Amino acid sequence: MAHAGKGSSPRLRTALDAVPVYVPGKAPASGWKLSSNENPYPPLAGVLEAVTLAAGHMHRYPDPHGTELTDRLAEQLTVPAAHVALGTGSSGLLQQLMQTAVDPGDEVVYAWRSFESYPIVTRLFGATPVEVPLTGDETQDLDAMAQAITDRTRLVFVCTPNNPTGRALRRDELARFLDRVPVDVLIVLDEVYVEFNTDPHCADGVELYRNRPNVVVLRTFSKAYGLAGLRIGYAVAHAPVAEALRKTAVPFGVSTAAQCAALASLDRQAELMERVADLVSERVRVREALLRQGWTVPESQANFLWLRLGEQTTAFAEHCREAGVMVRPYGQDGVRITIGEPQANDVLVAAAARYR
Repeated sequence: MAHAGKGSSPRLRTALDAVPVYVPGKAPASGWKLSSNENPYPPLAGVLEAVTLAAGHMHRYPDPHGTELTDRLAEQLTVPAAHVALGTGSSGLLQQLMQTAVDPGDEVVYAWRSFESYPIVTRLFGATPVEVPLTGDETQDLDAMAQAITDRTRLVFVCTPNNPTGRALRRDELARFLDRVPVDVLIVLDEVYVEFNTDPHCADGVELYRNRPNVVVLRTFSKAYGLAGLRIGYAVAHAPVAEALRKTAVPFGVSTAAQCAALASLDRQAELMERVADLVSERVRVREALLRQGWTVPESQANFLWLRLGEQTTAFAEHCREAGVMVRPYGQDGVRITIGEPQANDVLVAAAARYR
């Protein structure tokens, strides 16, 4: 057998050449971090204790099905337990859904700009991304997305509220869209910011999934629940899809600590929603302050705001960094500003005023 020469390397999948690397929000050396859509509050009372207790059993594998948490979620959402599948955050479930529904050469439809993991997982599995531009008011163009579906389409991502623009879809318009999509195409309603949504007219994915077998809803404990570092989310889908998600899951991927933290958080729902209400109040305050300064800021139903800045994106992000606050730039499109502690938000508002 011939040996490769010095400097050679293993042959990797050529599809990886087209896969962009996920870019997380940068953490400042000092100052405030408003670049990662994290919950700024520490764990709820009792949650840290639950995680500490669970850590004492780290020599044992976790429950692979997360039985207690699955049952609790099913009861809370009024869905069958067989319709709930846990995953390592919504990002882990996105990859599992691709494994479930998409073969190389298939098409995946989503709005753009939207969650940056969509093009990554699409290309990672050798599929073709079909990116549909947002409307002028930063909303997903559902009519154009429906028209973009072909006989090669296998999966459609719909992020609501949309990351990074914050816009949420209304119940009636989303229902009409879902009914236009062929039943053999999987529709993923990505609702990881749903707890921050205060518009009663906006869609509830769990209600829409009930009589639509091709709809799966993604939610997470990373955002409102503040468990981003533990990597735990869940999907709600009809039995065939939920079972496929369990088949494609990394065995024992959701740790005991994550499961216990999620259960403890659900036990403290009232306190959690008080924190969410505080963040929503700050979201309104910061948006109104930016509007008074003359910025165009779309209404957001998430825990962040969006500024479409075009060629000024990099300069504005650097200006904020120098002022002591990190925001998340997106190429030459704009910046996303996570709502954080009031002090951090004040620094951001002051920095934005000086930039004007």
